[in-house]
Amino acid sequence: MKKTYIDLSHTIEDGLITYKGLPAPIICDYLSREESRNHYEEGTEFQIGKIEMVSNTGTYVDVPFHRYASGKDLSEMTINKMAGLEGIMINIDQSIKEIGEKFFYDHDVEGKAILIHTGWDRHWNTDQYFESHPYLTENAAKYLVDKKVALVGIDSVNIDDTEGKSRPVHTTLLGAEILIVKHLCHLEELVNKRFIFNAVAPKIKGFGTFPVRAFAETQQD
Repeated sequence: MKKTYIDLSHTIEDGLITYKGLPAPIICDYLSREESRNHYEEGTEFQIGKIEMVSNTGTYVDVPFHRYASGKDLSEMTINKMAGLEGIMINIDQSIKEIGEKFFYDHDVEGKAILIHTGWDRHWNTDQYFESHPYLTENAAKYLVDKKVALVGIDSVNIDDTEGKSRPVHTTLLGAEILIVKHLCHLEELVNKRFIFNAVAPKIKGFGTFPVRAFAETQQD
C-alpha cells in the first residue's frame, strides 16, 4: 500500500490576515545569513527567524482553554486528540450557509475527525472570506457531541455564526473536549477517500489556540 499525504493547511506569511480585527503576523530575521557570517568560519552561515503573531493565525486548532478558563490548554492535550484520527469528509453544497444536524445523519461519526467541506477556502485572503460564511448550528454541535465525535474541522472563517455575539458551537464542542480546527483548505481532495487526519500543535502552557500543519494520510494500492 502506498501512502499519500494531502496538505490541508494554509501558508502563513508576513502580513497575512486570518481574522478581520486581529493583527497580521510579522515575520522577519532575528539573525540574518549576512549577520551570521560574522560569527562563523568562512562559508558557514545560518538564519534564525522571528515571528510575532496572535495564536489565531492561519489554519489553527481550538482546545478547551480557548473557551473555558478551567479547560485544558495546549500543553495538556494528548497526541491522540490531534493525530491518527480516522476521518470523514462531509461535503456541503456551496449554496448552503447554515449547516444543521441533518447533514451528519447518514454517517458513522463516533470517534472520528469530521471535516466539513464548504468550499469557502476559495475566498481565502480576500474580503469575501469574512462575510456571510457557512457555519454549524448549535443543534448540529449538540448532535456531534451526542455522537461522540473526536474533532470537528471546517474550511470556513469560523465554525460559529459571527453575525451575533454568542458562540454556541465553540461552547458546546469545547465544553465536551472536542477540538475544533478552522481555516482548512483543499478538502475537495478527500472526496471518496478513506483517510487519517492529523493536526498537531506545540505544547504551550496557557494557550487555547495555535497554528497546525493539518494533513490527511490516505492509502492506495
